Amino acid sequence: MFRRTHWIRHGLLGAFATAAVGLAPATAPAQDLYGTLAKIDEAGEIVIGHRETSIPFSWIGNDGQPQGYSVDLCLRIVDAVKETLDKPDLEVRFVPVTPQTRIPLMANGTIDIECGSTTNKLSRQEQVAYLPVTFITGTKLLVKTGSGVETLEDLSGKRIALAQGTTNERVIKAAIEAGGLDVDVLNVKDHAEGFLSLETDRVDAYSTDHILLLGLITRSRDPQNYQVVGDFMSYDPYAIMVRRDDSAFQLLGTRVLADLFRSGEIREIYAKWFEPFPTSDDVSEPPTDLLEAAWQLNALPE
Repeated sequence: MFRRTHWIRHGLLGAFATAAVGLAPATAPAQDLYGTLAKIDEAGEIVIGHRETSIPFSWIGNDGQPQGYSVDLCLRIVDAVKETLDKPDLEVRFVPVTPQTRIPLMANGTIDIECGSTTNKLSRQEQVAYLPVTFITGTKLLVKTGSGVETLEDLSGKRIALAQGTTNERVIKAAIEAGGLDVDVLNVKDHAEGFLSLETDRVDAYSTDHILLLGLITRSRDPQNYQVVGDFMSYDPYAIMVRRDDSAFQLLGTRVLADLFRSGEIREIYAKWFEPFPTSDDVSEPPTDLLEAAWQLNALPE
């Protein structure tokens, strides 16, 4: 169990937050703009990549609009972009992405920022970059209640659904191979398809990050028919994805998040989406000590 040090417990960072809160990014002269900021300035819009079923990070609400914890954080970054470019009426355009398309769409310039449930991995940093960690989770299994499945080993002779292009897909396939398990894999495009395959008994389990599995349960017709089981099989620190080799835009986003971490406002935003989930009053996920520490460590001074 992670233990906070004495200075974290007694909020030493809070003593400095008051002086830092409210500091806005300096407006950049037009001639100094490059990369993503120059692209946004010229286009008159910022393009946000979002997920459609990653509750409570990024999904389509009942009003048909993207919403969630990651979306809220990205909209704070959009506010800073508007101020930096002196464009208060800057258009915001949302583009849906999947695990398979999110990195290519960032790398080819289609989207300017990705606001979903993406794990920061060193191998991915060969193509994209990330802002500071905003959530920490890991791989678990979603099964039907009473199935008798508690671990990956219990799926021997059975079938599991995995979303292509995810860290979970690689973790589960590696574990199956390492254990010599007879587990059949059904590849699906996203969480919605993975859950549907479990709901319709095409598979015996679906695996992704535990927090997303809880989100899927909250939107099911019969939540009591499903449960998340097993130990964590991976470490997945989520972070907002941005374009690689663009230090100016990365700094802008990092500055916005650091301010939220310093001021403690991140806890209010977090509580809005996790305590409880907006899709179910029965599911609540308070921040772990590890996540609290990540916020503290990234509360960089201005």
